[in-house]
Amino acid sequence: MNQDEFLKYDATGLAELIRNRDVSQLEVVDAAIARAEKVNPKINAIVTPMYEEARAAAKKGATGPLAGVPFLIKDLNFVKDVPCSMGSRLWANFMPDHDGEIVTRYRKAGLVFMGKSNTPEVGLAPTTESVALGPCRNPYDVTRTPGGSSGGAAAAVAAGILPAAHATDGGGSIRIPASCCGLVGLKPTRARTPMGPDVGEGWGGMSIGHVVSRTVRDSAFLLDLTHGPAKGDPYCAPAYAGSYVKSLASEPRGLKVLIDLDPVSGKPVHEECRAALRDAATLLEKLGHHVEAGALDYDRHAFTQATDAIVIANVANTITTRAEKMGVALGPDVVEHHTLRLTKLGRTISADQYAKAMNHIHAVGRQIEHVFDSVDLILSPTLLQPPALLGYMNTNSEDGETYVEHFRSFWGFTSLYNATGEPAITLPLHFTKEGLPVGVQLAAPFGNEEQLLQVAAQIERAIGGFNRRPNI
Repeated sequence: MNQDEFLKYDATGLAELIRNRDVSQLEVVDAAIARAEKVNPKINAIVTPMYEEARAAAKKGATGPLAGVPFLIKDLNFVKDVPCSMGSRLWANFMPDHDGEIVTRYRKAGLVFMGKSNTPEVGLAPTTESVALGPCRNPYDVTRTPGGSSGGAAAAVAAGILPAAHATDGGGSIRIPASCCGLVGLKPTRARTPMGPDVGEGWGGMSIGHVVSRTVRDSAFLLDLTHGPAKGDPYCAPAYAGSYVKSLASEPRGLKVLIDLDPVSGKPVHEECRAALRDAATLLEKLGHHVEAGALDYDRHAFTQATDAIVIANVANTITTRAEKMGVALGPDVVEHHTLRLTKLGRTISADQYAKAMNHIHAVGRQIEHVFDSVDLILSPTLLQPPALLGYMNTNSEDGETYVEHFRSFWGFTSLYNATGEPAITLPLHFTKEGLPVGVQLAAPFGNEEQLLQVAAQIERAIGGFNRRPNI
C-alpha cells in the first residue's frame, strides 16, 4: 500500500480493506510507519514510537471491528509496559504495569498501537510545547501550535500519519487541537467513555476521552466501540442502546440552533472565527434548520472562578502526590513554571471552596440544559483565534500574567460543556486567507451524541467531505 493510497482512507475504510483482504494488516501498518518516519521529524507528534510492536501485532493479526488499523494513545494514558511521560520531567521513566480501561477497549476493537502522542505537561495547556517532550508543530504551518492538550494526536492525524487517534478533553483538549488542525473532534457526554481505573472523575467530571478524526463516521464508530461505564465508575452517561454510526444515515430537519458569541473568557472573537460561524449558520439554514442569535444567561465570571478552582485543586493533588512518591522537591527544574504556579494556588483551595465550585458548575449545567428545552443545538466558534504562533502560550514562562492573558484570548467556548457535561463537536468548516484551519462548535443536550453526530454527518455530506490536507 503506497502513501497516496493510504491517505485516501479513514479508519473505517482501512478496516474494510483489511477485512476484504485487499491489503494486509502489515501493509497498512507499514504505510502508517513510513508516513510517520517522513513527517514526524517535522512536527514532533509521536513522542514514543512503538513501530516494531505495531509490526509484530499486525503480523500476529489483530481481531475486532477495526482490526489492523494503526492508532496512537495520548501520553497521559496508561499502556502496559510503555513509558507514560504525562508531558512532564516529573514522570520521566514512568512505566505503567497495566492498560487504562479505554486502552483495553481500543485493543478489543483491533486497533494497532504505533506510539504515544505529544501532550503538554499533565494536559494543562491549549497548546502542546512542553519542556519534557518539546513543541509539537501544526502541519498546516510548523511555526504555529496544533492546539492542546491533544496536540500530538491532532497533528499526526492532520499530517496523514493515521486517520484517527486517541485524545482527551478536560477544557477543550479534543476540540481545540481538532479546530487548529482541521479535524473532527467530539467531546462526548460526561462519563460516556470510562476514565478508570487510575482516574476517578477527572477534574471533577469535566474530563473525558475519545478521538480526533478526519471523518464523522470514524468518530461515531469509535464511540460505538468504547462507550459505556466500567465496573466501579462513580457515574455514567444515560444508556445508549443504538449504533451511533448507523444513525448517521438519518437526515435531521428543522432543528432550532442558537448562536453563542459570548465566550467565558470575555475576550474578543477574531473575525476569521466569526466568518467561520457565519458560514456554518448559512449552511445549517440551507440544510433546513432554523438558526437564531441569542445569549446564554449564566454568570461567566463565577463560572470561571469555579472551574479554575476545580482544575487547580486537582493539579495540586496530581503534582504533589507524584513529587512525594518520587521524593523530590517541587521547583522549576522538575515542573514548568505554569504548573508550579497552579500547584501552589491549588494548595490554597479549601474543601469548602471546592464543594462550592462543584455545586456551581452543576447549577450552570442545569441552566444550560434548560436552554435546550427550546433549542436543539448551540452553535459557536470553537476558538477565539486561528492557530496561534508557538511560544504565544509559553507554559515555562515566569510571566504568569502574560500567559493567562494569552490563554484567555485564545480559548473561551469549549470549557462550558466540560463543566455542564453536554456533548460538543468541532467541525473544520473554514480556512483563513493564510490557509489555517478554523473550527466551529456545536453542542447538544446531555446524552444526545446521536443528534450531534447526525447533524455533523449531514454537514459533511453537504460539503462533500472534510478533504483539505496540509502540504507536508
